[in-house]
Amino acid sequence: METRTSVAIGLLVFSFYFAGIASGNIDFPKAQDLTWSSYNFKTILTWGPKPTDYSYTVEYYGVGKDRDRNPHCIRTKNTDCDLTRMLTNLKESYYADVLSEPERGTTSDIVEFPHTRSERFCPYKDTLIGRPDFKIEVNKDTDKIILYIKDPIAAVYEDDRLLNMRDIFKDDLKYRVTYRRAGSTGKKVKITDTSEMELDAENGESFCFSVQAFIPSRSSGKQLGEMSRPQCSPKDDKPLLEEYGLGVIAGGILAVTVLLIMVIALVVVCCRRRRTVVRSEKENVPLSQAEP
Repeated sequence: METRTSVAIGLLVFSFYFAGIASGNIDFPKAQDLTWSSYNFKTILTWGPKPTDYSYTVEYYGVGKDRDRNPHCIRTKNTDCDLTRMLTNLKESYYADVLSEPERGTTSDIVEFPHTRSERFCPYKDTLIGRPDFKIEVNKDTDKIILYIKDPIAAVYEDDRLLNMRDIFKDDLKYRVTYRRAGSTGKKVKITDTSEMELDAENGESFCFSVQAFIPSRSSGKQLGEMSRPQCSPKDDKPLLEEYGLGVIAGGILAVTVLLIMVIALVVVCCRRRRTVVRSEKENVPLSQAEP
């Protein structure tokens, strides 16, 4: 009796399962691990898992605003969506919903598809600013090293022109310069409000620099951009007379001369001693051995 009951229940569940498939009422798995990734304002939303017999649609919206969709992220099999050109107001905060839907060309009677909402994201506050390039010039007349920092380019267009970070952040963009004397491990930090920085470098000293963007209005964990590659200023090669002075150079010449005289004298003494030994050996050889 129990066996018949179990079989009947199994058949009932099986029939309901196939009835659900036939009517398109089977729920699809929800998207998981929604993550915003933004570098120089190029913003991509990623999630998982990879879909099998279903697809994903991405909706995005500002706080209190209507929803919209990226046409490239509707009924897609991908697990990422580029929203760079959709998030036009860089200071606005956005959310995204990833809906699990039927594949293209299929239908379903489900009224509300399973969906997952992302964390809040604001391009202005959250994008990572990439490493800046910079060049170093040495002004020998004023004993100054000058850094010229190139503002990183953003993935944002205005009138068909790519903007840079200064265009977007304006006075809110500063640079944090970490520097040290060449050959030293001690580091110092200087903040500059502009894209240039001067440093006193007396006696032709060489300094090594690293630069990163600094946005003080952001939260503490997102104020700093990516660190640049380090660069060092060239060392000023001064003439020997100016570098060491006449006394030091004269002393060096005298020391080299004395050393050279000592070496020559030692060689002469050794040669004389060698000749004396050879002569002595010849004089002590018996005459019978010396004759052929």
